[in-house]
Amino acid sequence: MIIFDKNLYVSLTRQKTSHIFTKIALKPLNTNLFNIVLLSIFLTIGSCNLYSQDIKNKTKAIPAKNQKDSSNLTPDTKDNTVLIAKTETDTLKKDSIQPKELLEGKVKYNAENYVKIEQKKKLITLYDKAELYYQDIELKAGIIVMNYEKNEVYAGRIKDSTGKYTQFPNFKQGTNVIEPDSIRFNFKTKKALIWNSRTDQGEFKVKAAITKKENDSVYFLKGARFTTSTDVDNPEYYFQTSKVKFIPGKKVVTGLTHMVIANVPTPIALPFAFFPMSKETSVSGILLPSYNDSNTRGFSLQNGGYYFALSDNYDLTVLGDYYTNGSYAMRFESSYAKRYKYRGNLNFRFENLINSERGYPDYSKQNIYNLQWSHSKDSKGSPNSSFSASVNMGSSKYFQQSINQTNIGSNLNNTLSSSISYSKTFNGNVGSRLSLSATHSQNTQTSEINMTLPDLQYSVDRIYPFVGKDGVKKGFFKNINLLYNLSGKNSFVTTDSLFFKPEMFNNAQIGAKHSIPLSTNFKLFKYFSGSASANYEEIWVLKTIQRSYDTDQSKVVDQTMNGFDAYRTYNFSSSLGTTIYGTFNFGEDKKIKSIRHVMRPSVSYGYTPSFEKYYDTYATDASGKMTKDYTRFEGGIFGAPSNSNSNRMGFDLSNTFEAKVTDKDSTKTEAKKIMLLNNLNLSTGYDLNADGVNTLAWDPVRVSGGTQFFDNKLNMNFGTTLDPYAIDNGGKRINVYNINNGGSLFRMTSANVTMNYSISSKSDKDKEKNKQSERNGGRDDDLFGRNTVDHTRGGSQLDEEEDDGEDVITEFFTSKLPWDMTFAYSLTYGNNNRESKITGNSIMISANTSLTPKWKIGASTGYDFVQNGVTYTQLRFERDLLSWRMDFNWQPFGDQANWSFFIGIKSGILSDIKYDKRSASNR
Repeated sequence: MIIFDKNLYVSLTRQKTSHIFTKIALKPLNTNLFNIVLLSIFLTIGSCNLYSQDIKNKTKAIPAKNQKDSSNLTPDTKDNTVLIAKTETDTLKKDSIQPKELLEGKVKYNAENYVKIEQKKKLITLYDKAELYYQDIELKAGIIVMNYEKNEVYAGRIKDSTGKYTQFPNFKQGTNVIEPDSIRFNFKTKKALIWNSRTDQGEFKVKAAITKKENDSVYFLKGARFTTSTDVDNPEYYFQTSKVKFIPGKKVVTGLTHMVIANVPTPIALPFAFFPMSKETSVSGILLPSYNDSNTRGFSLQNGGYYFALSDNYDLTVLGDYYTNGSYAMRFESSYAKRYKYRGNLNFRFENLINSERGYPDYSKQNIYNLQWSHSKDSKGSPNSSFSASVNMGSSKYFQQSINQTNIGSNLNNTLSSSISYSKTFNGNVGSRLSLSATHSQNTQTSEINMTLPDLQYSVDRIYPFVGKDGVKKGFFKNINLLYNLSGKNSFVTTDSLFFKPEMFNNAQIGAKHSIPLSTNFKLFKYFSGSASANYEEIWVLKTIQRSYDTDQSKVVDQTMNGFDAYRTYNFSSSLGTTIYGTFNFGEDKKIKSIRHVMRPSVSYGYTPSFEKYYDTYATDASGKMTKDYTRFEGGIFGAPSNSNSNRMGFDLSNTFEAKVTDKDSTKTEAKKIMLLNNLNLSTGYDLNADGVNTLAWDPVRVSGGTQFFDNKLNMNFGTTLDPYAIDNGGKRINVYNINNGGSLFRMTSANVTMNYSISSKSDKDKEKNKQSERNGGRDDDLFGRNTVDHTRGGSQLDEEEDDGEDVITEFFTSKLPWDMTFAYSLTYGNNNRESKITGNSIMISANTSLTPKWKIGASTGYDFVQNGVTYTQLRFERDLLSWRMDFNWQPFGDQANWSFFIGIKSGILSDIKYDKRSASNR
């Protein structure tokens, strides 16, 4: 009697052949019955030989449980291995009958409950948490039945103790994963028949009643549904089709396809459909337009175009609008990036606006445009150079008149600004830095544009000529240092109607400024810090003026003189300051333990001589009377030299107040530091050359300060101007102190207070910024409302807060509902001419919250107490419909009064399935 114990190695061979049929590492059972049955099976198919020394020449044995071969098993593979190999060539004469070739690799399997082998039926049954691995195929299921004669495997689900189906099959081949109810698969042909398969393909989830796997690259589906819903078995919407050809990672081609919403078929159908399934991050394709209508421009198709996925580094979106009255718009948007090099985006928008109809009195036609460019360079790519761009330029009225944007905060912005800059650092014994930039500033109310193109800046690092080899910079002389700075500019002042037209360059100002500052610093009487500097400047210009009396025009005129000219100036300045610390102790047992006051007083002196040699006289009338000095450098890009000396002193005092208080946390032993006043600054000046008639000695005192409250959530800044002199009936300052004129010591001429308060249930780093408004030149929050662009309406209008829970009553009471609020208050007082009135007094509030996990609301509004009216107001409503999003925006009054409604699928691949409707504004 032969007993198979759990550590026994079994090798099956057939005499006169070297064909290896099977080698099995058995899962051990501690019953003699199993040993007897197993022995009888082995005696039926061949002779059984115990492990011997010559086994190495025929086959390698596979260890049983607790003796795994780590070289053959994957981390998920446990105890059982079946190896069916190709026929080996024997040196002896071959049998006339060769065994049939089976599989070409290992089949590894495991099950938690039991493994059942039926030799007569050629079946291996794996039950409960069954796993099977073959080449690149992984199969997990409740039950797996393998027929190793037909090279087929069947996998299905099983019932738990409650009768519910569990452990659904999970079939994985490469990167494709299918989760069906059951599957039948042939190892050799790689064909499969799958029932109720479920698979993810990009953003799509696919379920099919029957799936036939033809080969590794082609699937045929019957009774299939496609959806982007998270629950493919019970989706809120899906596309139903009867026949599908599916090529993983490439495409899906369907027959008749119709849309089903909430299990209700809709009339939305297509005779056939094609869905790209590229593994690439983006694919080129058509962007379907949306329908709209306007009382002023008629019916329209908006935001239709094409998306070009040009490469992995850049793309291009081309969009257009057309209105039946002839108005149209074009937009070009591109994003680009290269890792460790740069990233940016470029947007250009052009609109041809036609109001009313030709022949009517209110008919008008105009073109507006806007260009936005943002670029940043990764400092890791080239640490010694940088290039950046922030461009926002175009028509002054673009954001007020655009027909394709709801530009809320941007409408209130009065300035468009741009900057493009390149800088390069040169290292060496004496380092230097070169920068080249272009700047642009545009007033949207006056349409005036100030542009500098280019602006050249070059500087050499500080040179300490008196420092020894030890490098110590101590004392007055060793701290003497000098710099060299070069500034070259070419600037224009024009309007947007003449922008980049020949007339723009007629009044260009070109010049360069060389400056060599010489400075030092020192300690005086141990507690005082002093500094002294002298500065030499030389200005080069290519345009000057010649002023004379024109007898033909009977007036004084300025004639532009082209040609190189220069003037030179110099000045001297010095300062002396110290720091004074004061601490007021109230006792360790007090809530406020101490207050610390830091004062930094400083006094400065500056002197600039008169440069009268650059001034001339001119005739003021036909008689040739010469009067009034003028300089030919008037209106120059770097100003003009002064014909009078400047001899002034300045006085400044800065203060900070800090307190130590008992911490509310009793476990902490150290007192808590809080800032009472971040800064409180006082500054004024005294003119040593003042004559008391044309000029007064003392400048007004400027007081400014700022602090924070409520854990730095509330920022408050304040300022005021105090004039020591009185004014006459015409409002002109006179050389009489205000206190001697029957008034107070100082006369308050102006004052202002601003407060900003921002609180949120989320941390500051998690708050979403209003990026589009910031690019347009507005605020980065939604205090003045949210900016929306029609073709991006698929995104949330409120801060995105992903929530996977269902909108049920129990969750309503247990969920943490996100919220945020921004508050701003501004008060301005004016009293220049004894008017003593409040010139500005307004409050702005913006708030967003979630009524439920799926309902979000937001509002931005304010009130002007001077004008007694409500300021710009926007109301926002949004509903998360799982795979869909619905929102409604309403501006109830004002020049921009309008409303908009949107509902569409969130997924980017189906973003064209939407309904978007908005009213025309009153502009």
